[in-house]
Amino acid sequence: MIRHTVAFRLRHPAGSQEEHNFLRAALALAGIPGVQRFEQLRQTSPKNDFAFGFSMEFADQAAYDAYNEHPVHVGFVADRWAAEVEDFLELDYEPIG
Repeated sequence: MIRHTVAFRLRHPAGSQEEHNFLRAALALAGIPGVQRFEQLRQTSPKNDFAFGFSMEFADQAAYDAYNEHPVHVGFVADRWAAEVEDFLELDYEPIG
């Protein structure tokens, strides 16, 4: 199992329609084959500058690779992420043991 996470900050003002539209568009990622347990998360800690997070799981590396190459993901990154995300940190995990 691989847990793919990304913490990020948008260029849009907090609570704006643009912020809402971005998060709504990102829901399409949940429909990509192999994506499990997709979550959109709002940061509550003042310890970092990221406002949001996405988390999802994949059964194995092949499912994760297929997600990364899927046209919906590629299009979202090119059309929305690159233009609207100001900064991000991606972390991918596998269980220990």
